[in-house]
Amino acid sequence: MDQTIHSDGNIGGIRDFEGRSAVVTGSSRGIGRAVAVALARRGCNVCVNFASSSSEKAAHETAEHLVETFGVQAFAVRADVSDPGAAKDMVEAAREAFGSIDILVNNAGITRDGLLVRMKEEDFDAVIDVNLKGAFNCCKAAASVMMKQRYGRIVNMGSIVGVAGNAGQANYAASKAGIIGLSKSLARELAARNITVNVVAPGFIETDMTGALNEAQQASVAERIAAKRFGKPEEVADLVCFLAGENAGYITGQVVGIDGGMS
Repeated sequence: MDQTIHSDGNIGGIRDFEGRSAVVTGSSRGIGRAVAVALARRGCNVCVNFASSSSEKAAHETAEHLVETFGVQAFAVRADVSDPGAAKDMVEAAREAFGSIDILVNNAGITRDGLLVRMKEEDFDAVIDVNLKGAFNCCKAAASVMMKQRYGRIVNMGSIVGVAGNAGQANYAASKAGIIGLSKSLARELAARNITVNVVAPGFIETDMTGALNEAQQASVAERIAAKRFGKPEEVADLVCFLAGENAGYITGQVVGIDGGMS
């Protein structure tokens, strides 16, 4: 089998997503960017989403990297997924550019951590609006396209926190637990149209969020993980690609943990 090493260090050659198109929310950096790269490496066209001006440069650089390195179509779209109109416009822009929307990865998310008794109402609302309602908005917009196609793969980014809870993250845990309920319900609604809906639930992954922990904090967390290390964004991306692929066509309504055995 012909394989080549690309400039980002990934091994290419398996183009099983050739001709497919994806929208990946929150994909200017971290796990979202890794997902966009993994999909493009396998031949998928990608709409790279970002929400703030601080992420604009990284989003456009990501889209350019996908085009130049993997020869796919890619472009960046600024959209606040918590806004139903913005989410719909983003999906429509991708459909017009690519001709279809075959894969939706809802990765966009924020945190506003704090103990419940000190948590501001606006911090609770903001996390629910982006993490949960944002996924709802994008699923609703993409499902309309996918139902007409009678094909689609939706992968929603959950978290171990949405399964087990975590002190100081009542809002984040609620949003990710909501993602699970939303996904299981949509899986039942859309299965007859050959559309699968699944949840990927990462544990501690090497991102900007975990990078903010000091060395002692990282060591303490790693001790709670059976694998004794943090996961890599690329490992999460590979799982997303599996669930978005043809071999996962009979998997729907599932929550798949990727946490090094922590849970």
